[in-house]
Amino acid sequence: MHPVLCGLAANPALPAELIDRLIAVADAEVDWELAFRPDLSHAQVVALASRADDTAVQLAYEGRLTTSDVDPVTQPRAALALLDEDAGRPEWARLFAVDPDVEHREKLAACPGLPPDVVETLAADPDVRVVAELALWTTPDMAARLANHSHAEVRRALAANETTPPAVLAMLVTGEGLSPAERCLVCDREPTPFVHDQGCPRPDCDLLPGASCDGSHESTVHDMQLAALRNPATPARAVVGFADHPSMLLREQLAARSDLPPEVGERLVDDPDAGVRGELAENPSIGDAQIRALATDHGYDVRRRLAHHPREPLDVLDQLAAEIRIGSHPLPRIAAASPAEVEEMARSKNPALRMLLAERRDLPNTIRDALALDPDAKVVKSIARHPGLSEAQLRAMVDRHRIRVIAKVAANPDASAALLEDLAGHEPPGHKVFREIARHPNATAPALLACLASRDARSLAAGHPALPPHVIVELLSHDDRQVAKAAAANPSLPPVVMGAWVLAR
Repeated sequence: MHPVLCGLAANPALPAELIDRLIAVADAEVDWELAFRPDLSHAQVVALASRADDTAVQLAYEGRLTTSDVDPVTQPRAALALLDEDAGRPEWARLFAVDPDVEHREKLAACPGLPPDVVETLAADPDVRVVAELALWTTPDMAARLANHSHAEVRRALAANETTPPAVLAMLVTGEGLSPAERCLVCDREPTPFVHDQGCPRPDCDLLPGASCDGSHESTVHDMQLAALRNPATPARAVVGFADHPSMLLREQLAARSDLPPEVGERLVDDPDAGVRGELAENPSIGDAQIRALATDHGYDVRRRLAHHPREPLDVLDQLAAEIRIGSHPLPRIAAASPAEVEEMARSKNPALRMLLAERRDLPNTIRDALALDPDAKVVKSIARHPGLSEAQLRAMVDRHRIRVIAKVAANPDASAALLEDLAGHEPPGHKVFREIARHPNATAPALLACLASRDARSLAAGHPALPPHVIVELLSHDDRQVAKAAAANPSLPPVVMGAWVLAR
């Protein structure tokens, strides 16, 4: 379908009388855009849902279809979407529980609030994929019952279910109290021992790369242990033994647990793998001694991740900011800083620390204004988007630091129309300034016309309502489909032009 029709389908100013016409001529792509419109009548929603499965599913998940609008026989995916939203009918669940299509049964198994008889049917399903999906989402009682299931894939799913009782999760991890699993997806299909080739050429093979079984279902057991480590309901005492496990992935996940006992954290500080130490570095459960030890760790990414620790001493953060590239994203420790700490950081001799502080958007006016005058461009770039800065302050930033800050100044929510026009004509032009101007609500026609010359900003500018209508009309025939679509979605497009495009189809 033409990109213009896709854009019109999303245009909030599309006249109501044209929506029915557009629905009549639309294809699946335009249907998809139409389905997001908040102004559709119920009849229009039903009409769209009757045309394409994907659209019906989307509308069901948005709560715009009811059980009276959907036929589970002809629209099974939409009916399952309603069941997934706990808005379907019990008889639908019973219908899908015995559906010959395993994908339908598998989808049903993930739905909440299923009738007890349906849950029992799914728990006894002959396809392990259905039972595993049920195990992933089921209630504590059923999870406890499924723990002794003979298939390792079901146990792996249970280990990821946060409603699985902690005692059951502990048994899954340790194996104590459970009979050994008899099968896994690997030995279901291949004679053991077997290791799945990373470059398996069989197009119908859905085993994961590296999946293996020597009779102990080792790859599935590993995945089950990994899922249990990620599960916050798994008792810490059941997983602390993984600190010495040969699998780096398991040790990494252990290091990330917020309930990590202090003595285990002390051991993982010396782990031979930098990935494990990096996970530990961000863990809020570690203490000051571990933080300071990791601050001297030159393993890959360890110190950068340590900078994101929420309880990091400011002297450690100051040291890290001076020595490594942390980036300009807000840090948890700085977001939690007290007023006294904010003042201390604002006076720091370390410009990298001042830059990180400037990323906060709730700074006191006095601190904000002081950072706006900072001699270091990277500090000014970080503060430039802070709300409340005056036009004079923003212009002074550009005068002092020029191209290094103009994109950030253009992104300031209080940037005036006149300032944006001046930034659009700045020489040399900033790398990202046109994109920021094109998405700014205060941008004017002159500034937006300059943005149209930028490949990166052209589609954003085409959708801006301040663009002159005659320019929007010209952009409907642009070679770039995204530009044409954005122009068609522009609410300033003249209604007569909208009608001409729709009625011509």
